[in-house]
Amino acid sequence: MSKSAKEVVRRFYLSDVLNDKSVLDKYFHPDLELLWNSTNGLTIMNHGDLVNYFAEMRRTYDDLRVEVSHILEDGEYVTVRYKYYIKTIENPDEELGIAHFMAIWQIKDGKIFRGHQVSQPVTDNDDTDGSYHKVKV
Repeated sequence: MSKSAKEVVRRFYLSDVLNDKSVLDKYFHPDLELLWNSTNGLTIMNHGDLVNYFAEMRRTYDDLRVEVSHILEDGEYVTVRYKYYIKTIENPDEELGIAHFMAIWQIKDGKIFRGHQVSQPVTDNDDTDGSYHKVKV
């Protein structure tokens, strides 16, 4: 039995992408394309770009935790809202929130195929306690 689109995305975000290099090939389609709007503008990434992105994260961070607040499915499309928390190699005892994300993923052949993502850095003014309760996770 094949997994639902939501289950594919949910399992990816619950995976240990920082310590398990097989996660990307397990969940990302070889023809993956991500259109990412951030404070740097639009970045278009493919599978290889994301492999390199997470390799750099492995070199930079001691730990990465994802907190998903929303995950909604509509056929082959899944929308997810989440926040990344990291621990640096220099200070592994302190966890820092680094960015908020909203992404819409298309699933093809049981893998994440195409995405549209928007991110914003965490600031001191974020109200994550009041606005980050889990919905449909």
